[in-house]
Amino acid sequence: MSDADGTTTPTLGLALGDEAAGGGYRVLARKYRPQTFDQLIGQDAMVRTVSNAFESARIPQAWILTGVRGVGKTTTARILARALNYELPDGSVTGPTITMPVLGVHCQAIMESRHLDVIEMDAASHNSVEDVRQINDAIRYAPVSARYKVYILDEVHMLSGAAFNALLKTLEEPPPHAKFIFATTEIRKVPVTVLSRCQRFDLRRVDAGMLVTHLTGIAAKEGVETEPEALALIARAAEGSVRDSLSLLDQAIAHAAGAVRAEHVRQMLGLADRARVIDLFEALMRGDVAAALAELRAQYDTGADPAIVLGDLAEFTHFVTRVKIVPAVADDPALIEVERMRGRAFAEKLSMRVLARTWQMLLKGIAEVKEASRPVAAAEMVLVRIAYAADLPTPDEVIRSLSEGNGASAGQGARSANNAALPPTYPPPLAGEGKGGGAPAGRDMSAMPPAILNSGPIGRGAPRAALASAVQPTGDPAPALAAAPEPLIVNSFAGADRACRPESRHRCQGRARA
Repeated sequence: MSDADGTTTPTLGLALGDEAAGGGYRVLARKYRPQTFDQLIGQDAMVRTVSNAFESARIPQAWILTGVRGVGKTTTARILARALNYELPDGSVTGPTITMPVLGVHCQAIMESRHLDVIEMDAASHNSVEDVRQINDAIRYAPVSARYKVYILDEVHMLSGAAFNALLKTLEEPPPHAKFIFATTEIRKVPVTVLSRCQRFDLRRVDAGMLVTHLTGIAAKEGVETEPEALALIARAAEGSVRDSLSLLDQAIAHAAGAVRAEHVRQMLGLADRARVIDLFEALMRGDVAAALAELRAQYDTGADPAIVLGDLAEFTHFVTRVKIVPAVADDPALIEVERMRGRAFAEKLSMRVLARTWQMLLKGIAEVKEASRPVAAAEMVLVRIAYAADLPTPDEVIRSLSEGNGASAGQGARSANNAALPPTYPPPLAGEGKGGGAPAGRDMSAMPPAILNSGPIGRGAPRAALASAVQPTGDPAPALAAAPEPLIVNSFAGADRACRPESRHRCQGRARA
């Protein structure tokens, strides 16, 4: 019961898991919201820092909490406000403390966001300079009944630039009785001038195994029978968000109308059976295209989204790769037994190059499926590419096979080496002749030195020393040069590549200029 000044009687406080006053159903995310630091899961580093700060009386004037959705930013802000103002009716607690075994004088009103001295403001809808001006005007007055006046600004990154600037002076030097707690999912949008005035805490995603344990306890309190595999699917789909996991569990309880089975969760989320995803992965690694396409079509007919199927394949490929590097990864309690056993088997058989190639093809394929007008057809083409690529040898296998082939053809290689030592073709081929080194039909071979004609087969690439004695002239070359015909000069400007003698060169150039 609340008094006129905002205080409440501790014996009538809202206990964890109790229904709201006046009846009505409360969703699990609100019903089991943590009310103490001991009930926070997955945020041990932050709890330890705050505990030490409270015990040593080193409490800052402002905190900023950041993290993804559903990890407890607003809940942590309320717990901080409660710890700052924790008091018991007998007056035994005289300062801030994180040890709150029972509800204090102000606890219920703070946790229900209706205390006069704990002001919660949504910065998304109150983001102007005028809203900050109201804070600057009201913060000067002492709290009504609590120890501190606490301002909780949710989604603080939505404040305008001018509003941030208007808050800087008050944030840096607030009155002794005032504290600020900011919460945001976009920490990069908060000006550095604000960050430098706050103590920052990055709230982590909650591990899937810890989420499974948390969901198991809540299901037991609700009296709902659940399968471990069903809770593992929910924890995996929540992606580290406690609120998302509780919302999915709430939905699964309503969907199953009884015991929550893994099949119910798959139908609700449109997921493929994990064992069938592993079967599809095995078919792809075998290169069995027909089996892979049949399995994809069967999962599609049961309601699985093709993009989600490829995403599950990519996730399992990543899991097998991690198991290959760190075998202890397979001991994760969030994994089902078939996933753990077959993942280890694949990690032993598949090479790292095959896994990396499959991962890259799946990443590209997921984007193609999401953009395609017919997702199932695009997914089938992705599987075809992966299955055919699975038959291709890896680079080390190609090198190994080539090395073995070179050893088998050692005799042929020796003959090739002998031919390479022979002198090259002489004389060199004229323009328009083949590059094989043989003389064309009708060519005059009398110009070749006798040493070349009598040397047998001539190969290409021979050392120049092999021809040193064969190509050296034996007499005076002057008579041969004098008897040579006059050189031809080709005038490319004539338009028809006309040949001009030296004595008629001026006539050709004159026609070209004309």
